Amino acid sequence: MTSPSTQPATAPPPAAATAGVAVRLEDVHKQYGGAPAPVPALRGISLTLPTGSFTAVMGPSGSGKSTLLNCAAGLDVPTSGRVWVGGAEISTLSPDALTRFRREHVGFVFQDYNLIAHLSVAANVRLPVVLAGREPDLAWQEELLAEIGLTGMEDRRPGELSGGQAQRVAIARALFSRPTVVFADEPTGALDSRTGTAVLTLLRKTASRLRQTVVVVTHDARVAAASEQVLLLADGRLVDRLDEPTAEQVTARMLTLGR
Repeated sequence: MTSPSTQPATAPPPAAATAGVAVRLEDVHKQYGGAPAPVPALRGISLTLPTGSFTAVMGPSGSGKSTLLNCAAGLDVPTSGRVWVGGAEISTLSPDALTRFRREHVGFVFQDYNLIAHLSVAANVRLPVVLAGREPDLAWQEELLAEIGLTGMEDRRPGELSGGQAQRVAIARALFSRPTVVFADEPTGALDSRTGTAVLTLLRKTASRLRQTVVVVTHDARVAAASEQVLLLADGRLVDRLDEPTAEQVTARMLTLGR
């Protein structure tokens, strides 16, 4: 076991320092509510995730997993501290600029797929690029659908898909814009354990071949075991990291955090 890499929160890193870094947090705190008793959700999180890495985030209920994802993805703003995605410090962006940045540089995969029912598989995959006003790369779409195992399903509607197939569409959609990082929040929660593990294993392999950075929040040790590293949170703090863990190792460590 090793601790996550950290760097002092002084000045913004030079360009050379951000090369090969997809996500970087420095002393990130997040509180909810105001005086007299704000509730701390994150307590000084610092971490660096390399480009092309596949990371799972775990912890007991209330440990700050979803808050960490939201702050790292620009869905929420830290109370204090700094967040970079690629070479851009997103913690200082205005709400409008942050929305534009997410559209261009961040992909999302959620538990409930969030597919548009009346659109085909292909149209759902292209949707973020179309909404951004860019011309879809149809050759890339064909390559990605083949990579994710959806060739021949381009014209199907979400209602004609199994849960595993629908989640593959959501993954393809997240990857289609070639974002700096893909965040997945409990992406297998609606799937049975066998299908969920298969989907996450596929995502890891696909992300590795495409050099895509992925961060997954999960409560499932078998899902976490598909990652390269597991970051463990407790009470809003980053307390440990497991490299290339087995499901048994993750379960054992989670049990100690729950005591």
